[in-house]
Amino acid sequence: MLCIRERYSITVKIVIDAMGGDNAPHEIIKGAIESLSMKGFDMVLVGDEGLIKEELALYPDYDSSRVSILHASEVISNDESPVFALRRKKDSSTVKGISLVKGDLDSAFISAGSTGATLAGGLFIAGRLPGIDRPSLAVAIPAAKGGHFLLIDNGANVDCSVENLVQFAQMGSIYTECVFGTQSPKVGLVNNGAEAHKGCKLTKEAYEELQKLESINFTGNVEPRYLFSGQVDVAVCDGFVGNSILKCSEGLGMMIFSELKGTLRTGGILTKIGALLVKKKLYTLKSMFNYEEYGGAPFLGVNANIIKIHGSSKSSSVYHAVKQAQRMIENRIVEKISDKLTQNVQQTNN
Repeated sequence: MLCIRERYSITVKIVIDAMGGDNAPHEIIKGAIESLSMKGFDMVLVGDEGLIKEELALYPDYDSSRVSILHASEVISNDESPVFALRRKKDSSTVKGISLVKGDLDSAFISAGSTGATLAGGLFIAGRLPGIDRPSLAVAIPAAKGGHFLLIDNGANVDCSVENLVQFAQMGSIYTECVFGTQSPKVGLVNNGAEAHKGCKLTKEAYEELQKLESINFTGNVEPRYLFSGQVDVAVCDGFVGNSILKCSEGLGMMIFSELKGTLRTGGILTKIGALLVKKKLYTLKSMFNYEEYGGAPFLGVNANIIKIHGSSKSSSVYHAVKQAQRMIENRIVEKISDKLTQNVQQTNN
């Protein structure tokens, strides 16, 4: 059953860290302005007010009635200790932005800035949802035939317990059904073999617990090589494994396209003619592997809608992250995760 939100007369607020990322503030604000082509929300740009106004001046025709600025004099960089920086830089765009959406589930925060600071801010400022031991970072990764799968966790929790993996599976299933519209998403546990007896102590015990869950469609273990074939809709693992899969797939994708591009450019006349004939299809294939099309990585399990986009994000990433944030708000992802986990805790206690 799809999760469709009943419309209320409320103001949806999208808060964007204008100073986060390698291409801030120009590409971030460009994407923010482009996203105003979508309706149903107001926007808050957080960061240096002077710099933001300079960038906004490049877009004289945008609807200024939907955009406001929250001045923040500080920025948390990637080389700072996240927790220390949060305590020391109270006037940073990260702290002020997350504080603005804390507990307000009709709002969302988007940042291309420090991943560590964004996650730490979500945990210590927004706070964990009841029943959540560790919030998790999830990311949609392209798969065969234009599909995708949700990888959870992909870096927030390197060391996990069985309970963590069980909660990741539940949160990932809810998110995939509500945001991507996948009916009864197939949930798989990433392992070094498909058999139930394969894996380490953690995955063996997690397998047993996931089998007991009636609230998800658990399909068993899945080997990493089958993730991209569409075998599962949600791939559950600890953050060390997930981050390794993510970075390996990114590197492999870049290598394949680089080699293909080099081959087509340096080949003979027949190769170049062939390249012209399949040029349109190649662009379609490249678009399928473009991470920007999927928005960002939601931080699930905290009392706020928080989306982390790539540090090198361009305007397209911001645009798609805003669309993703709208879906999270519309489908009440935070409430559904909270309700589901609270329900499970009550059933366990009874």
